[in-house]
Amino acid sequence: MPDSSQVQPAAFNCEGGLVLNRSTFLMQPGEALVLENFEPDLEGGYRRVNGFRKFVYPIVPQTSGSGEKVLMVANFADKVLAARGEKIFSAASTELGLTVTSTTAMTGSGTVTVDSTSGFASSGTIQIESELFTYTGVTSTTFTGVTRATSSTTAATHLFNTVVSPSSWTEIDSSRTSASKYSFERYNFDGNDKIIFVDGANAPVIFNTSLTAADVSESSVSGSKFVAAYRNHMFYAGKSTTPQEVVFSEPFDEDGFQSGDGAGTINVDDTIVGLKVFRDSLFIFCENRIFKLTGSTLSDFSIQPVTRDIGCVNKDTIQEFAGDLLFLGPDGLRTVAATARIGDTALGAITQNVQSIFDKNIKDSTLFDSVVIPDKTQYRIFFSKAGQSDNISKGIVCVRRADKFEFSEIRGIKPSATDTLVVDGNVLVLHGDFLGFIHRQEEGNTFDGTAILGRYRSPDLSFGDTGIRKHMQRVIINYKPESAIDADLLIRYDNEASDSVRPAAYPLDSSKVAAQFGTAVFSTVSSAAQFVFGGPSQPLVRQAVEGSGFSVALRINDGGETAPYSLKGFQLEYQVGARR
Repeated sequence: MPDSSQVQPAAFNCEGGLVLNRSTFLMQPGEALVLENFEPDLEGGYRRVNGFRKFVYPIVPQTSGSGEKVLMVANFADKVLAARGEKIFSAASTELGLTVTSTTAMTGSGTVTVDSTSGFASSGTIQIESELFTYTGVTSTTFTGVTRATSSTTAATHLFNTVVSPSSWTEIDSSRTSASKYSFERYNFDGNDKIIFVDGANAPVIFNTSLTAADVSESSVSGSKFVAAYRNHMFYAGKSTTPQEVVFSEPFDEDGFQSGDGAGTINVDDTIVGLKVFRDSLFIFCENRIFKLTGSTLSDFSIQPVTRDIGCVNKDTIQEFAGDLLFLGPDGLRTVAATARIGDTALGAITQNVQSIFDKNIKDSTLFDSVVIPDKTQYRIFFSKAGQSDNISKGIVCVRRADKFEFSEIRGIKPSATDTLVVDGNVLVLHGDFLGFIHRQEEGNTFDGTAILGRYRSPDLSFGDTGIRKHMQRVIINYKPESAIDADLLIRYDNEASDSVRPAAYPLDSSKVAAQFGTAVFSTVSSAAQFVFGGPSQPLVRQAVEGSGFSVALRINDGGETAPYSLKGFQLEYQVGARR
C-alpha cells in the first residue's frame, strides 16, 4: 500500500478556455488544449453545450432547382419567416398548453386536447416536440381524427403543457428572383411593428404583423444587400452598381425618398459590407474601413471614420455583444471599441488564443453566421462550406467571463442563416440549414438526433518540474450535473508519446447525481438513470488511476445523449518519483 503521507495534491479550476497559441507547459492548469462542444460557463467551469432540434418540422418548400439552402430565417409577429429560393414563407410558432389523453404512446387514431385550437386550420398537421400528428377535425379544445408519428417521426409520451405548434408553411411572397442571402431589420416607426428584407437582387420588401407584403418602389435601393433603421429613417446599402453608397429614406417613411423631405445619400470611399445600429450611432462596415454616422436628420447627419486601417469580412458576423459591437476582421474577432482605440494592430483582435482556427476558416469558409445568447453572455460564430458534412462543421464560442474573453470550439452545427430574438425574457435562437430545415438552438441533448461529441483536454501538467516522474494515485473531479452523464476520464502521460503508459478509460460515476427539482426525471425502470434526492449539487468523483510520467494530461470524452453538465475543476494526487 502506498504511503499516503507522500501523496502530493494539485488542484485547479476549469477557467481560461481554449488556448492554442502557447506551449502546453506555459499554459495555466485550468486552460484547455482541446475544448470541443463545451462552453465557458458564467457560473464557473466548462459546460457541455445544449443541443438543437427542429423548430418547424416540415422542410421549407423548395421553389427552384435542387439543393437550395435556407437564405433567411426570422422570428416576427409570432411567426417564423424563412426564404428558400424565390419565395418567402411563414409558419406559425403559436404555443399552447397540451394535455395528452393517454400517458402511453398511441399509434392509430385518437384525440389531443389543448388549451385552445384558435388559429389552427380545420385539418392539417401539428407538431409536439419532434413528433408530427395529422388531424382531420377540431373542436374548441380538441384535435380529432389524430394519427401519430407521421412523416417518419417517432411516437413518444409527451408531458402535460408541452408546446403544440401548427406545422406547415404558407407562401407570403413569390416575387424574389436570383436572391442571395438576406438581411433584415425589425422596426417600428409609427406604433406598428414591421420587418423589412433585402436580398441583393430584388426590391426591399416590408411585412406588417398581418404578413401583408409591400415592395419599396424606389429604384435606387432595389438590389440592396444591407438595411438598418436609424433615427426613424431607413438606410439601404450594398447595391452592386453603387457599392460605396448609402441611401436613406425620409423620416418615418421607408419608401419615401424626396430630398426636400429629409431623404438623402452618403458616399464612403470603400465597398460597404454591413450596417449596424449601436447605441446612438449607425456603423457602416466596409471591406477595409469602418465609419460611424451620428445625428438625427438630414440637416445634422455627420460621418466620421472609426478606423481606416481595417474592415469587416462578413456582415453576418456583426453582433451587439457584451456592451460593444463584435465583428470578424481579417485577423479574427474584433470589438469596435478596441479597433477604434488600437487600429489594425494584432492587439485589436480578441481571438489571439485561438487565432489558428480563424486563420484557416477565414480563408476556407464560404459562409459565415453568428448568434448571440444574451443570458450566457455568449457569441457564436459558425464557419460553413457547401458540401461539408454537418458533423465536421465548426464554429467558435466566445464568452465574456469576468473581465476577459474565453473561447471553445463547437462542432456539428452548420447554419446557412440565423436569427436571435428575446421574447418576453426568453431567448429564441434559430438557424436554417443547407437542406431546408429550421432549427432551434439551446434545445434538447442532441444535435437534431446526432450525439453531441464533447471533448476536453487539459494542458500537460508537470507541477513545476518536468524532470521529476510523477506516480499518479487519484483524480478527484468536481462537476455540476443536470442529469446522469455518459463520459469517460482518460489519463495521458508525457505529451501522449506513443511509448507512454495509456491506462484504459475510467467511466465517470453518475450514480450519485443530485436530483434537481423541476428538471430531474425519476424512473422506475431498472436500466434508467437513478438520482439521489438531496444529493450534492456539485458532486466529487474520486477515481483511483494508474500510470506515471514526467507530465500528465486529463481528457474527458463525452459521446452520449444526456443532459449537459459542467466540469468545475480537478485535483490530481501523485507521489514524487525519481529525477530523469
